[in-house]
Amino acid sequence: MCGLCGMLATGPVPDPIDPALIDRMTDSMAHRGPDDRGSWVDGRIGLGHRRLSVIDLSAAGHQPMANEDGSVMLVYNGEVYNFRELRTRHRLDEKGHVFRSRTDSEVLIHLYEELGTEMVAELNGMFALAIWDGRRQELFLARDRYGIKPFFYQQDEGHFRFASEIKALLADPRVPRRPDLQALHDFLSFNYIPGTQTAFEGIAEIPPGHHMRVTATGETRLARYWDLDFTPDHGISEADAVARTRELMQTALERRLIADVPVGVFLSGGLDSSTLTALMARTTQGPIHSYAIGFEDQSFNELPHARMVAEAFGTAHREVLITADMVRDMLPGYLRFIDEPYGDGSAIPTYYISELARQEVVVALSGEGGDEAFAGYDTHAAHNAYRKARMVPGFIRNRILKPLVGLLPVSDKKLSFEFKAKRFLGGLDLPPEEAHLWWRIVLDEGEKLALYTEETRARFEPAPAVRHFREAFARSASPDVLSRLMYIDSTIFLPDDLMIKNDRMTMAHSLEARVPFTDPELTGFLATLPPGLKMKRGRKKHILRAAMQGILPPAILDKKKVGLEMPYSRWLKRELNPLMRDWLGRERLEATGLFRPEAVARLVDEHMAGRRDNGRALWGLMNYMMWHDLRIGG
Repeated sequence: MCGLCGMLATGPVPDPIDPALIDRMTDSMAHRGPDDRGSWVDGRIGLGHRRLSVIDLSAAGHQPMANEDGSVMLVYNGEVYNFRELRTRHRLDEKGHVFRSRTDSEVLIHLYEELGTEMVAELNGMFALAIWDGRRQELFLARDRYGIKPFFYQQDEGHFRFASEIKALLADPRVPRRPDLQALHDFLSFNYIPGTQTAFEGIAEIPPGHHMRVTATGETRLARYWDLDFTPDHGISEADAVARTRELMQTALERRLIADVPVGVFLSGGLDSSTLTALMARTTQGPIHSYAIGFEDQSFNELPHARMVAEAFGTAHREVLITADMVRDMLPGYLRFIDEPYGDGSAIPTYYISELARQEVVVALSGEGGDEAFAGYDTHAAHNAYRKARMVPGFIRNRILKPLVGLLPVSDKKLSFEFKAKRFLGGLDLPPEEAHLWWRIVLDEGEKLALYTEETRARFEPAPAVRHFREAFARSASPDVLSRLMYIDSTIFLPDDLMIKNDRMTMAHSLEARVPFTDPELTGFLATLPPGLKMKRGRKKHILRAAMQGILPPAILDKKKVGLEMPYSRWLKRELNPLMRDWLGRERLEATGLFRPEAVARLVDEHMAGRRDNGRALWGLMNYMMWHDLRIGG
């Protein structure tokens, strides 16, 4: 895995790029590539690269990398797993292309020479790449289908800048540091920032499954090259679907074992990571290195199930127990690797497990994408249950059931009955995409507006966060609602939330994380399965469970989803309470000019009194304040 950056001068009389600036941008991402660094400047264009050597460890893989005559220059972050197949299929050697390495990077250069921008649609992998075409005087940028690898850009009147991390863009003092208020508004709903926007005004992301062309005059053309197609294949039998799924999962995993360095696996004890471990055991020789996370709070702890799988497949297993003290030690420092506010409680545990894994391996397989591909979330099951629940008369639902559920005591436990019951009833009378959001929403529109100062509210007209789900729900155009909800998760939650912690927290330790459940052949096939197979009789991940029958222990196959999260709702009342009161105190809040201290204090008081679990909202606000201090006010 690597980090890339660059700058194109686009003014009528372009200023030559400063090599020292490209070096500063490059070295700001040293953690992404400790094995090698390189930069190249030619008049109006400059490229930088940090390398983590995974395939072909020799110096021949040095970047920026050029074709034979130097007319095409590449910087690239990621792994393209089918690069050898593409080299053969397109007869690159026969056509006279000269190869100096065994890297996928060099295949990309020559593939671009043969196919131009169309080459990106043939890549199976995770990647962000930038190609400078000297003949056309044009920059070509592309990002993988699921946004596994990050890609940011910023443009002003005279320059177009791009990088794997925002901090590289900020290395240029001409790039302004202003918070984007719409991004803040969305963050308070999701605890992550959805879409192409970032926390910084004027800095954006290239969307997953898209490429961009930038001319020497600064004209940009963004185009989608791939999308999930949920057109159902009603002719497939369940037996064939199970067999094909097992075959494609095995192929996806084998592709992601290609490396010249040791490979391990993150083993949570859940169905997805256990599946990866089982398939690795069928493929690899020698011991498998597995790594797990645990908590003292048993409702968050999956270590017993991780140990069960490790024992079943004879892995060399190691664990890390996450405590409140460890979390305190990481605040706010871990946000330096993310560069944006991020309220997903799985990030810090992922940081620590990555630190543990990097002691032994350079690559780790991760189970992200399994819930999106196989219908594994409670929201998916809730959609099926809503059809039956709506048969109950409205006066019973709204005048009897909702008040009764409202009397349930607030619980700090993971996925408690109280939480599920309130979320289920709250979404019962909403359209499907809005109910889907309701299950995950942190603060609603009114609650967010109540937090802002008058000055903040006067500066922008906030668009509602639900627009992201509505747009994705409409774009899917699938004939069934379940597939449309899965499309939302695959195109928003997966790239904008899960892949952030997956990339930034692993790369903080120069560890490459690979995600087999995002293989486009696998996900493309699963998308075509009829909804009755995706979720059979309310059983989440039915096809995956059937495919792993007889391979995984029954206790794993029948286990309920827990998911990686921290017990911060309880910690904020005790161990992390002084930290929360510091970051959400009046002085800090007033210094930003964004939030009303008394409104934030009400959230704190409700949480401390047990009237409402505001843990997610308070954790998100703390992270926003820490980010603001690090990147805006500090």
